[in-house]
Amino acid sequence: MEMDEEKGQSDQTDWKGLREIDRAISENRLTSYSWKKAWADRWARAVILTAAFFLIGFVVFVIVQDVIL
Repeated sequence: MEMDEEKGQSDQTDWKGLREIDRAISENRLTSYSWKKAWADRWARAVILTAAFFLIGFVVFVIVQDVIL
């Protein structure tokens, strides 16, 4: 099934965004879809980068404290 295929539905309750999520679930690619949506949002991207920065900083701190000092 291709993503560009559109079903011939004219129902008012058929929303394109929900259809994309349904396809993502059915194709077992929900995680990829969630990460792409989060990365596209600038606030979510800032949170992801901040969390990664603190995690890397913590790992460096632990290595310096335990191994070097």
